[in-house]
This record gives sequence, C-alpha cells and structure tokens, in this order.
Amino acid sequence: MNIKKVIPILEWLPNYNKSLFKGDLIAGITVGIILIPQGIAYALIAGLPPIYGLYCALVPQVMYAIFGSSRQVAIGPVAMDSLIVATGVSTLALAGSESYISIAILLALLVGTIQFIMGIFSLGFIVNFLSKPVITGFTSAVALIIGLNQFRNLLGVDFVQSDQVHVILEDICLQFSAYNTHTTIIGLISVAVIIFFRKINKKIPNALIVVVFGILVMKFFGNSINNVAIVKDIPSGLPSFSIPTFDLEQIRELLPIALTLVMVGYLETISIGKSLEAKQDEYRVRPNQELIALGLSNMFGSLFKAYPTTSSFSRSAINQESGARTGMAALISVAMVVITLLFLTPLFYHLPKTVLAAIIIVAVFGLINFKEATFLWKANILDFWLMLATFLSTLVFGIEYGIIVGVGLSLIILIFRTSRPYVTELGKVPNSNFYRNKNRFEEVIIEEDVLVFRFDAQLFYANSSYFRDNLDEMATKKGTALKLIVLDAESINRVDSTGVEMLKERVRFYKKKGVTFYFAGVKGPVRDDLFRSGMLDIININHFFMRANQAVKFHKTGDRKHQEKYAKYIHQAYK
Repeated sequence: MNIKKVIPILEWLPNYNKSLFKGDLIAGITVGIILIPQGIAYALIAGLPPIYGLYCALVPQVMYAIFGSSRQVAIGPVAMDSLIVATGVSTLALAGSESYISIAILLALLVGTIQFIMGIFSLGFIVNFLSKPVITGFTSAVALIIGLNQFRNLLGVDFVQSDQVHVILEDICLQFSAYNTHTTIIGLISVAVIIFFRKINKKIPNALIVVVFGILVMKFFGNSINNVAIVKDIPSGLPSFSIPTFDLEQIRELLPIALTLVMVGYLETISIGKSLEAKQDEYRVRPNQELIALGLSNMFGSLFKAYPTTSSFSRSAINQESGARTGMAALISVAMVVITLLFLTPLFYHLPKTVLAAIIIVAVFGLINFKEATFLWKANILDFWLMLATFLSTLVFGIEYGIIVGVGLSLIILIFRTSRPYVTELGKVPNSNFYRNKNRFEEVIIEEDVLVFRFDAQLFYANSSYFRDNLDEMATKKGTALKLIVLDAESINRVDSTGVEMLKERVRFYKKKGVTFYFAGVKGPVRDDLFRSGMLDIININHFFMRANQAVKFHKTGDRKHQEKYAKYIHQAYK
C-alpha cells in the first residue's frame, strides 16, 4: 500500500519550502477573511446560531488538508448544503433549539459515514448518474431558493422560509409593503458595494468590507436607526469534543436528506477539484479519495459541533487565484478562524443580518447558470429539457424531490439512449474501399442486393429488439433483390446472451430466405462471445471480415485468398 495515496498530505509536506509558503499565506489569509462572514451567514441559512458556521471552518478544513487529493479546494460551510440542512432538520425540530442543533450535528456524522464508506468501497462512480444538465438545473434552482429565502433578512420582513419557490413568492407578494426602510437601505447598499468590488477585482474581500460597513453604521448610528436586526452575542471559545446523540428513529428520518447531501456535496467537491486540477500539473484529483476526505471531514467535524460541510465554489476559486499551492493555505485559514473565535467574536455584535443576506444573495445568484442553459439549447435539446425539468421540479417540489426527479430523468434518458441507438445503412464511397453513412454522404453507392448495416452501441437485452426491427425494415426495403447482409460491428463493444441469441435467430432467418449474413470489424471480446455461444454452428469462420468492403468483395468475386488468411488469424486468436 502506498501511504502517500492514503494520506495525500505526505505527498507535499516533506518537500514544503518558503516559496510555497508565500502563496499559501496570502491565499489562506484571503480565504479566511471571506470565510468568517460567510460562515456566520451560512449558519443563519441552516437555522443555526452564527457560531456554528465558524465551527464548520475548523476541523473539517484540517481533515481535508490531510486527506484531500486536491490541494486548493476550500472546505467549509456553503449556502446550498446549509439550505438542505434547514429543509431536512426543520421538519424534526424548531430552528435554533438545542434539539435542532443536535440533529444538525448528527446529520453531519451520518453524511460523513456514508461518504467514507462509499470512498472505501470505490463507489464514487454512482454520482456519475447525475449528469451535468441535472447538476446545472439543480444548482441554479437551489441558488434561486436560497436567494429568495434571504429577502426576509434583506428587507427586514418575516417572510416564510421554504424550499418551494411558489410558497416564498406568494408570501413576499403579500407582505412586501411591510419592508423595513432602514434595513432595506443598508442591505441594498451592501449588495451594490459587493457587486462593485467584484467587478473591479474578485480578490478584494468585498464581504469583509460590507461587514465592517454594517458594524460601523449600527455601532455609531444604531440609536437613530429603528428595528434593524443585528447578530448580537456570538460566544467566544473553541468547540468542545462531544459525541453526537444517537437516535435510530432520527437517523431513519434523516437518511433521505443525508443521501441528498452526500450526492450534492461530492458533486460540488469533485467538479471544483477537477476544474482546479486542469490549471496545474502538480497533482491529480482522485474521486474516491475525495469521498474519503469529505467523509472524515464531516465525521470528525461532527465531534466538534460542525454541521455538514463541503467545498465552496467561490472560496476555492479565490484560493487558487490568490496563489495557494498546498493544503497549508487551508490550515492558515483555520488559524484565522481560531483567532476570531478566541478574541474577535465581540466585534460582530452590531453586524446587521441584512448585510449577511446581501453577501449570500450576491454569492448564490452567481450560481444561476444562464450560459449553460443557452449552450444546451443550441447543442442538445434533450439535455436542455432535462436541465429545465430538474430546475422546475426543484423549485416547485423542493430540494429533496428535485434531485430525485433529476436522477430519475437521467436514468430514463440513459435507458432511452442505450435502447434506441443510432442505426444506418452504409454505402460505398466511389473509387475507394470505404463504406460510409448514406444519410451523411450523398455520393455513396447503394447496391440493391447488398445491405451494409451499422449499429452504434453495445448489443444487449434492452436494444436487441430495436436492432432486429431496424435490420428487418431495411432488409424489407431491399426486397427480393437482397442477397447479402453485412453487419458492420466496429461500434459494438459488448454483447450479452440476449443479443447473441437474437443475432443467431436472424442469421438463421435470412439463411432460409437465401440471404448470406457476414460480420465485419467485430472486436475480439465480442467475437469470443459469439463463438462461445455457438455462432459457428450456424455459419463458418469465413463469414467474419476485417472490413465491410472485404465482405462485399468476397461475396462478389469469391476471392478467398485474403479471407482464408484472416479466418486463420481469428481462429488462432480465439483458440
């Protein structure tokens, strides 16, 4: 066992030097400055006291720095997971209560355990069933839901919190006129300041700027500003070690939301990690190691009062852009959070919640991916409708059901595409030995007595009837003139027992009709399956050719010299 693969920190730590530290120091401080106000804001989304957002920035980051295969991904509290936590836990306990907090921490342990087990057993491939259109639709919908939920803090109105967009919009329309003027002004100014500095340079700590602005406004002008909600007391000190309270009934009820967090958290991490990997050549992201790292981050984080965490799109990008080269940047961010927890939490007493809402709204609305929707509309209309269906179902039915719809539709489309692959007749390119798709090359020669049939997929139980029906339809169009069928099998990479039996049945059928059946370009493993299944009991080895043109030429001229040589070769290969 390569210990460096199991504990990736050992790949870079022994060779760590001052040149690496300079970039990591700047990146760690930059991300830490952004992480602290974001952590406080995201805890509010999750329905937890602000301090728990900072707890999420401690142990999970340390564990990921040790076990994560990416050296630049920034782990911690994120808006999407926070809303999913709120959605799931709010059905079991009152937001902010001791019971609510304990359930959120138990949820982190449950999520981490599932992720860790999936990583150990190399089950990262399961997430591949969430296609990119599904991810885009789901992420965009959740971003919109999070943003709309924050209007209650931005405008100072106690709007209903929900993961169903029509419920939120209905309440906003009914209560919009009750907005708090001072709260709204501070919030809108904060939004404008964040957008302004983001356009100048994304490295500017815009979140910290508006936090300082909000604190100063409330500290010195708070007496003349009415009814602006502030964070108030955030307890100082580091989280103590404690084992989450286990309740089997709660675990059963939390399992669906935990599985959602597992899928979403892993998708976020692997997609961010892969995008950062492409910008350097020092390391490679290993999907199953990422699952292990995330699992340990959440499991150990739950022992120190953290709710479920994953990677942040914005902080990871800033981490990389600021010069981070290793996981040391994450450890520096942790040090900043520790200093804040020990000495600086009183400074956040006057922080307006509307400023936190502004930070969240600008951050999450940037996740609504209009460019991807436009691209899919032009490139693949079926993927566009898949994205739209996931987007709308998440908005209407909620986060948990939205991802179920997305996965379900992905599987349906996968089954549809594999059961109805592309099939076509090939024609001979004039003055050449090549056969090409007659629907794409108008100049090809189509012979009345020859059908060269191409099937572009594996041949198995789900599409064997589709193969047979299309073959028979094309053969029927040829009529009584048809004397030869050539199956161009270059695109068939696998065949199961159902597919083999269907092929044997069709060979017998056309043999009775006086039509010869040849195979061309059959891959070795597929040919082995055909031979083991008794195909040579129906036809002999001379019916297998390297190329379609050789099969047609053999039928026309009876030139056996080349074919006997090829037949001898494949016979020896099979033996």
